[in-house]
Amino acid sequence: MTSARPPRDPVPGPGWEERPDAHDPPRTVEVSVAAPAYNEAANIAASVTEWRRYLEGHPAVGAWEIVVCDDGSTDGTGDILADLQEECPQLVVVSFGRNRGAGAAIAAAIAHTRMDWVVLLDSDGQFPIANLELFLAGILADEGPAFSGARIRKADGLPYRWGSAASGAVSNALHRTRYRDFNSIFKVVYGPLFRSLRLESGGMNCSTEITARVVELGHDWIEVPIEHRERGGGSRGWRFWRGARDRALFVGYLGYRRWLQRRGVLRVSAAEPAQEAASAESVRGAAFAEPAQGTALPEPGRGVASAASGRGAVSAGVASGAAPAAVEKAR
Repeated sequence: MTSARPPRDPVPGPGWEERPDAHDPPRTVEVSVAAPAYNEAANIAASVTEWRRYLEGHPAVGAWEIVVCDDGSTDGTGDILADLQEECPQLVVVSFGRNRGAGAAIAAAIAHTRMDWVVLLDSDGQFPIANLELFLAGILADEGPAFSGARIRKADGLPYRWGSAASGAVSNALHRTRYRDFNSIFKVVYGPLFRSLRLESGGMNCSTEITARVVELGHDWIEVPIEHRERGGGSRGWRFWRGARDRALFVGYLGYRRWLQRRGVLRVSAAEPAQEAASAESVRGAAFAEPAQGTALPEPGRGVASAASGRGAVSAGVASGAAPAAVEKAR
């Protein structure tokens, strides 16, 4: 693990060491999977089934849930999700009556999670849930509160790869970071921290904003190499040139805001609960119907022992400590 950024003055936040189980090594991790879905009828059933089988069969995962926000789909995605709930009671479906954009759907899904750790990924099947293995090892080793997947090989088309590389390089320069994959949506974040973020992006730039917001609050992302697959079907739902234009404008906005913060013109404040994101036309899944409110945030720059319940046992692969060798911390 190498340092990629000079030390920063972290934003003061609520203490974490006073938590009763702060010094107890966790044995399992409570996990919420959060995902947006817009016209994903071709992929959503396979994705949810893959997530469910992984979570219910992994010995290092304790309590778990899956929260999917249907962003006003018109292709039957909502009906498929309703059918899936009959066989998976841990599935919570948040529904928008109209399409509001990926950013709004991501924020709503995160706001409705309940568990100690939140896994954010797309519902198109491009990010295998098996990627979570190395993240679990980092959580159990108390590496920190924010993990991000760095795609080893991006399975997107060449124009998308170029655009992501360019915007990632600019974002790194503006935030004085050196992350390999600034724009990756596959993230695992301590629940109270994730649920407290105030997210503004309305489109496909939410993953970039999440990376920037956590950096602004004084936390370092721990990057984990992950697999990235081609889409199983359907379409992206957004046009390349429009997306490239919006990404450039949004990255510029994030950079300008960061510049104002450094000059003291704009205050860097602790995050606030994203209550606006929790407003949805309907939420199916009575056990987790109300959006969770984060109550305790980790201190910036400090590891998190996890608020896992301690139920169950850790698999040999995770407990051995072999996996964390592949974890790279970029400070």
